[in-house]
Amino acid sequence: MSALTAFFTARADQVRTGQADDGVDLTFGDPHELPLPGLVAALEAHLRPRSVDWFAYKASEEPARAVVAAALREELGLAFEPADVAMTQGAFGAIALALRLVADAGEEVVIPAPGWFYAPMIRVADLVPVSAALEAETFDLDLVAIERALTPRTRVVVVNSPANPTGRVYPRRQLEALAELLEDASRRLGRRIWILSDEPYRRIRFDGVAFVSPAACYPWTLIDYSYGKVLLAPGQRLGYLALSPLLPDAQREALRAAFFPTQMAIGWGFPDALMQYAVPDLEDVSIDLAALARRRDRMVAALGAWGYRLTRPEGTFYLWGAAPGGDALGFAAALAARGVQVMPGTLFGWPGHFRICLTATMEMLERALPAFEEVAAGAAAPDVDAHG
Repeated sequence: MSALTAFFTARADQVRTGQADDGVDLTFGDPHELPLPGLVAALEAHLRPRSVDWFAYKASEEPARAVVAAALREELGLAFEPADVAMTQGAFGAIALALRLVADAGEEVVIPAPGWFYAPMIRVADLVPVSAALEAETFDLDLVAIERALTPRTRVVVVNSPANPTGRVYPRRQLEALAELLEDASRRLGRRIWILSDEPYRRIRFDGVAFVSPAACYPWTLIDYSYGKVLLAPGQRLGYLALSPLLPDAQREALRAAFFPTQMAIGWGFPDALMQYAVPDLEDVSIDLAALARRRDRMVAALGAWGYRLTRPEGTFYLWGAAPGGDALGFAAALAARGVQVMPGTLFGWPGHFRICLTATMEMLERALPAFEEVAAGAAAPDVDAHG
């Protein structure tokens, strides 16, 4: 966590002091243009109080849960009910809730590598993160690596699709194979292993790539989701945790009953009133996926022409690639010296790669391209003996 904290703090200091004003920031999934009009309109529509309790304590409000359940039924083809949904402060809140619901102190959570920053949240929940590498070339699920990571203390396996940072979307056949693996392991170990399906980028996909949730393949699945990605508004915290409707009735009812007391105990982990009122209006609001695809295609074509090895993302708004020379920190520093900031793969446990965030404008990406070309040319230049 210290490396991530240092990176985030350094970027925040640069923004605060104006050092980043003339540069190109391709690190975090922040907006670089004014908010979506649909988001602003939704918040404005519900800002003025309509009753004395408009801003009173809110738990998971029933209108918001009903909208989410209906959307999940349509998207995933599963019989979600409002009671299967807990409204949360973004995906962070949903993940924290999921860990507290199904895992006890000292148990293990298997996380993908490269992957998002799950480990600190797992440790804070008194659990133990265990890394399982993805396939080295394709970044698909590596079932052999996952099986090796399982122990008698394993309680949760995290699946992130579309995946941050690689952009991979896992097909049904991989998820069905994982479900079979975890069913066999649960039976063998005598305890249930859960899947936490991290789906904040579920609606950000390209080229008609289909999405299948593990919840459709494995009943013991919890889904976390954040509206902050598709709205490109991570500062407005809104998300949810949802139970797979395929869960056996007894476990489904037990988890439903545990939502409220657990969220209350971990710090009143519900979204603010205004965000919950806005849910019906936000369901159809989205960043421009076609524009995002054009940015992806521009960067993939340009960097590919200069010899970069990239994973063409099927989803998310990131581009994942191998750092020239295999040194992510050195590569990021070389770009930073030219006014371009990228996220080194060291922060994802993958020190030979880097991540570009495509939420930047096309103008920003065009300004960044000469730096990528210069660094690639420098990495490709042959060493010269100083003595001739």
